[in-house]
Order: sequence, then C-alpha cells, then structure tokens
Amino acid sequence: MTTVEVTVPDELDGERADKVLAVTLETARSVVREIIDKGDATVQETPVKPAQRMRAGVVIRATMPEPPPELAPEPDVPFTVAYEDEAVLVVDKPAGVVVHPGSGRGSGTLVNGLIARYPGIVGVGQQDRWGIVHRLDRDTSGLLIVARTQETYDTLIEMMKARTVSRRYLSIVHGRFTNTIGTIDAPIGRDPQNPTRMHLTKSGRPARTHYRRLAQWGAHESTLLSVALETGRTHQIRVHMKSIGYPIIGDRVYGKRGVTADPGRPWLHARQIGFVHPETGQSMSFLSALPTGLLDSLASLGEPDLGSVRDIDGESL
Repeated sequence: MTTVEVTVPDELDGERADKVLAVTLETARSVVREIIDKGDATVQETPVKPAQRMRAGVVIRATMPEPPPELAPEPDVPFTVAYEDEAVLVVDKPAGVVVHPGSGRGSGTLVNGLIARYPGIVGVGQQDRWGIVHRLDRDTSGLLIVARTQETYDTLIEMMKARTVSRRYLSIVHGRFTNTIGTIDAPIGRDPQNPTRMHLTKSGRPARTHYRRLAQWGAHESTLLSVALETGRTHQIRVHMKSIGYPIIGDRVYGKRGVTADPGRPWLHARQIGFVHPETGQSMSFLSALPTGLLDSLASLGEPDLGSVRDIDGESL
C-alpha cells in the first residue's frame, strides 16, 4: 500500500472529495470510491465522504490500493511495425487499441502486444508503459515511436521535450475554412467537471497546433486538414479544433453527431512521424496509409471543391 497526500488546488475549490481525488490522482472515479468507502481517504485523520466539499489548500491523505499484477504478454493484440532495429520501433496502431494500461484496464493494450513480440522492452521506461515514448488516443490510428533500450528511451524523451520529433496528422473537420493555414496556441488542462475530458484553461499546459487546409467540400461542410503538433497534450488536436469551431468529424466527445462522412470514430490519423535516430544520427521519416474506414469516408465526400486529396508530401491518401 502507498499513502499519498493531495493538496486541493484552487480550481477544485468546493468540489466533492471523490471528484477532487479522481482529477488530482488521474484515477477512475470507481477506484476513488473504493478508497473512500474503505476509510482510506482522510483529512486530519478523519475519513472523508464522497460528497464532502473540499476547500482549496486542504490536504487529503489517501492510501492507494495495491498495483495490478504484472502485465501479461498478448500476441493477439493487433498492430503492424513500420520500422525496427535494435534500438527503436515505429509502430502503426489501429483505431480501437489503447496504448498502455490505466484506469482499470490491464489487458488488450498495445503494450501487452509489444511485450509479447519484443519481451526485451520490459523494464524500458515507465512501469507498465514499457517502451512508450508518446501516446495516441484509443480511437486514433497511425504511427508512434517505441524505444527498445533505456538509453534510446531517455534520448527520445528529451527529443520530445525539445520538440524535435515531427508528428503530422490527417483529419477531416466539420466546417469550411476561409484561410489555408493557421496555428492554435492555447493551454490545455483536465476538465474539473469531467476528469475524462480536456479543455482550454489558463492554468493548463502550453499547447500549440499548426494546420493546413488540403481539401474542402462545400456541400458537406467538411475540410481535410494536415495537422502538425508542436506539443503533445492529451486530446490536443480534438480540443483545439473544437475551440475554433471546427470539431473533428466522428468525435463523440468533442464533436457533432450526425454529420456527413462519419466513420464511427474520430477522423484522425497519425500520418507521418520523423526523428533523428538516437544512435546513428540518421534522419528518419515514415508515412502511414489511411485505414479502410477513413478511406471509405473520404471517398463518400466525392471530389473536393477546393484542393486535393493528396497530402502535403504529394502522396495519394
């Protein structure tokens, strides 16, 4: 058992104890309720109640449950490998696969599949996130980098912090752009009203997204974008596009329902990734083809009124 102390932040002043712990510990509400119901969350040695209102500055002591058992290798988790050597992998993840365990999920993740195929990555990086340098949302498809050694992991993490890894996505959003390029620079943090969502907030972490219009369909109120990340916050593209009035088609959390060309999940694909190899110093770049569901959705829009359905590399989608 591990005991942690949480100081209630100003933005959660007056919120319920279960919500405060869920947000600050980034833990599922069900786990928090179990902690509270056992009397393992206290303020000045007095157990708190789930609905008890917490004031900013109050310190809550919480005893966390035992960590889940060691991850099991699962060879049936779907993913493909775009590149591999002794130091690094570039993995193409399908939509629907969670990258790593969390919030009660300990199986069926990309990490479960990776340790089945590459058992040597166990111990590289963070516990139960072995080898993972950055994430994609569950319903986002495309490329991500995996480290195979601790030295490579440390170098890649520093490269991510220095913003020298290029990551470009393709997305179709609802609405028509009058401009061809743009940048969204707005900090993102967890929504205190719903810990599973993110939102724009001055107290959030810096987030910067660049976009370029590739094609547009006036009759369908839809635009194909190439989106480049300068930072990598949770749900960054989805939150940023919604914030300027162009939600991603198919996004059930931040988008609109019932729009044309809805593929049944967010129309968001990690198309390209580029980096300098941590060991050889070679510049490397990889492209991921659009999966069938997104191709079918794109085809349903027909010929665009503006632009082309070739991306900025001149490659057919």
